[in-house]
Parts: sequence; structure tokens; C-alpha cells
Amino acid sequence: MSSPDEAGGSWTLLTGHGHVLVEIARNPQARMRDISAVVGLTERTVQAIVADLEAAGYLTRGRVGRRNLYTVNPDSWFRHSAQEGLRIGPFLDLLAEAGDAAATGSGLVADAGRSPPTEVPPPEPTGPDAGIPPT
Repeated sequence: MSSPDEAGGSWTLLTGHGHVLVEIARNPQARMRDISAVVGLTERTVQAIVADLEAAGYLTRGRVGRRNLYTVNPDSWFRHSAQEGLRIGPFLDLLAEAGDAAATGSGLVADAGRSPPTEVPPPEPTGPDAGIPPT
């Protein structure tokens, strides 16, 4: 987690549950130890949060060999009434991509495992002056 800002206090925008869910969306095979290190919570706290998220249907846990594999349910709804009717999928996609971009050092979401954005040419003029070159 980021360090507390003197002017802003020690709070963060996301709760521990939000941080854990975003990290699992970024890395579904992450160990509790890995998630704990990234989000700045103890392993025990992360285990409790994962159990909460699983019980609420936000994720499912499977096994691949000896490792857990988590699957986030992007169709889950936000729980707060201020976000009523919104699904978590697009929000998690945005934060997971931003986290991937930060990990690559570019800071740009477009650089998070994707090819660079292509330049889009301006639209062709239409109307009565469409074929006349500018002066």
C-alpha cells in the first residue's frame, strides 16, 4: 500500500477487501503470502478476507496441483447502495490493468501487456466543402 500522506491522513480509497480482490484479479494463482506482501496486510487477515469474498460469491477457489487458483466473478454486484446496479468486473479490469502497467514501470494502462495504441487519423470532411483542399 502507499505510504500515508501528511495532508491526507492514513486512509486509503479501497478497503482491505478491495485490495485483495484487485490483487486476485491481477494474479489468480497468487499465494496468500504474495497477496499479503502486495496489499500490506497480514497473511491471516488476507485469509479471512478471501473467505469473506468466497462466501459472498465474489470469487471461487479451485486447485491446480498443490496451489489454489482463484476465479473472480465479474458479474458480482457492488454491495454499497451508492453503486447499486453496477458490476465489479469493469472496475476490477481497470485497476488490474493499471496495476500491471505500474509493474512494467510505464504507468500507462495501454502498456499493461498490450501493444501500444494506434494513432487514429482524423475523420474525412463531409458536406459541400468535402472535396476542396484547405487554403
